[in-house]
Amino acid sequence: MQLSTSAHVDTFCRDNLPARRDWPELVFDLPELRYPDRLNCATELLDGAVGRRGPDRPCVLSPTGTWSYGELLARANQVAGVLVELGVVAGNRVLLRGPNNPWLAACWLGVLKAGAVAVTTMPLLRGHELSKIVEASRPTLALTDHRFAAELHALGGDLPVLSYGGDAPDDLSVRAAARPATFDDVPTAADDVALLAFTSGTTGAPKATMHFHRDVLAIADTFSRHVLRPTPDDVFTGSPPLAFTFGLGGLLVFPLHAGAATLLVEKAGPVELIETAARHGVTVLFTAPTAYRAILASPSAHLLRGLRRAVSAGESLSAELATRFHVATGRWLIDGIGGTEMLHIFISAADDEVRPGATGKIVPGYRAAVLDPDGHPVPDGTPGLLAVKGPTGCRYLADDRQSQAVRNGWTLTGDTFVRDADGYYWYRARSDDLIISAGYNIAGPEVEEVLLGHPDVLDCAVVGTPDPDRGAIVTAFVVLAPGVAGGEHTRRALQEFAKSSMAPYKYPRLLEFVPALPRNANGKLQRYLLRRRAAALPVGTQQVSGAPR
Repeated sequence: MQLSTSAHVDTFCRDNLPARRDWPELVFDLPELRYPDRLNCATELLDGAVGRRGPDRPCVLSPTGTWSYGELLARANQVAGVLVELGVVAGNRVLLRGPNNPWLAACWLGVLKAGAVAVTTMPLLRGHELSKIVEASRPTLALTDHRFAAELHALGGDLPVLSYGGDAPDDLSVRAAARPATFDDVPTAADDVALLAFTSGTTGAPKATMHFHRDVLAIADTFSRHVLRPTPDDVFTGSPPLAFTFGLGGLLVFPLHAGAATLLVEKAGPVELIETAARHGVTVLFTAPTAYRAILASPSAHLLRGLRRAVSAGESLSAELATRFHVATGRWLIDGIGGTEMLHIFISAADDEVRPGATGKIVPGYRAAVLDPDGHPVPDGTPGLLAVKGPTGCRYLADDRQSQAVRNGWTLTGDTFVRDADGYYWYRARSDDLIISAGYNIAGPEVEEVLLGHPDVLDCAVVGTPDPDRGAIVTAFVVLAPGVAGGEHTRRALQEFAKSSMAPYKYPRLLEFVPALPRNANGKLQRYLLRRRAAALPVGTQQVSGAPR
């Protein structure tokens, strides 16, 4: 398949696509996946929704107010107008930083309308994490919530930063108000890059996954259309940030595609989330198993019965939790596995097709296989490497790891699965060293890099330890510098150092001091011995090790 003629003036993304020999095979088995050559997904999602159902329907809700579809369209158009005024051209990357709120949604849509490429980042990321993203994506401009601007300003360099949501004279919201509420969207190609989504993987070095305009619609025309099956009367909400593709799909793309409303909550614990959802009439919830477990254990568990759909992803969903949810609500959780490389969920099940403990069946529009280490399919019932192909697939930005992620046209997920005779896929384990804790993907080497920056640390290694509530917790084994005493004071100091130097969810909740790390004769770290040691700790030590909450 040949690429279309790009609308990008800045050809950075096209120039840094993987070599075609390393691309995944793309399949478009469903008629709804056959998109026109010229396609701007923001035009389809927003202008298309207004054209089909009018501008007055509620669109983006927040605890402080509601924007209609017409109001979101006007603001997204005004943002696009400001970008063009500032010299942004099609293909430029625009970095976005902020919590889930209506202005972040307007910025994301405005960037795409202007033909630029959205690089949405987690608001919890610290300066050294942001610097790696900036170095890889080379953005022309950053749009940030005014409360989260300091980390970007501290980067230095020549990246212009424009804040929104404040009352300064040059605030984006002030500048946008002076722009027309209409905008001629750039007629991008369906295979022009729309967004760069970063994933740490297992090496700690961030990888940028490249997704086209048609990919954004494809996740709505597969998982959302065929499994979630939303209606225009639904109200969505959830905990994942829009910087996570799980959140981008579930909290923005899917509701807009269906003409539904979405409640964007900046920050909420599980119980606060379900209570806020109940007040706003939410019918579709996206969050991780950890959150569902916490809600079910709370006095607010009965509020789950108000949901029409509840989606669980980000970590493995146990049969026990799935059954508890069903007993409490009369409905089954919709489990699923997706990935930043694939953009969203490609194996799932809903309603009567759910089998507790199974992730589900292949989502219409996708294909999957369980492979042996040589890339050959294994018989049903045999564990192997999960591989997938469909209308989306792994394309890393200028990264040699592309050839490791794609094999013979299949995108490898890094998970071990078993498929049964009925076509259900059952999760067994991660095939690499990525730690998945409470729905967050955490690269152990990245945490190691931060800890090694503390003068008291001589050596360290980070692994995941199984945990019944979070799926896994970040566990650090630390060799202290000569003369430094171990103990509770040092442990807390290192944990606080980690929390101040990186996103707080990545800090080691369990931190053990050891005289040396196990290494083989070649000096290679033997992580399996550390995992074995961590797993053998008495139950409960993970939460009494002095780790601050």
